[in-house]
Amino acid sequence: MDKDEWGTPQSFFNDLDETFNFSLDPCGTTLRRLKATNKMVTLTKAIDGLQATWEGQSVFVNPPYSGKQLEQWVKKCYGERHKATDIVLIMPSNRTGTRYFHKYVLGSAEIAFVPGRLQFVPLAGQKVGSNPMNTIIAVWQSSNDGKAEELMGRINDFEGD
Repeated sequence: MDKDEWGTPQSFFNDLDETFNFSLDPCGTTLRRLKATNKMVTLTKAIDGLQATWEGQSVFVNPPYSGKQLEQWVKKCYGERHKATDIVLIMPSNRTGTRYFHKYVLGSAEIAFVPGRLQFVPLAGQKVGSNPMNTIIAVWQSSNDGKAEELMGRINDFEGD
């Protein structure tokens, strides 16, 4: 079991999906697929989401947080921002001081801090534990259709612990 494979809480995902109607999860796991409003394609390690195109998709990204993996996913989000309709990335707030955050997120995406701490869903073989980090949401949109503003207006209603 990969220590970076944790499930996104379905209720938290539902709050985001209500606004963005996701069609792609490039960081999925075979152990737990998120249920979206519309049909959503889930890519797992077997099909590398970093190599796939996100063109025309509304993309939900909950990437692995360890090592260089998070940086690679943030860079991918930035690179696909004009091809995808929406990209919603969740990441730990303690990475906001990194060079890659300043280069690829700050100034190019709408950013919101999730109140409380998200409790990710343990998958097979993992121990239930508390998330020690706060979470941010970064949103890139190819057109300004008001979805990011709608999300920012509702963020305090989201479930943290």
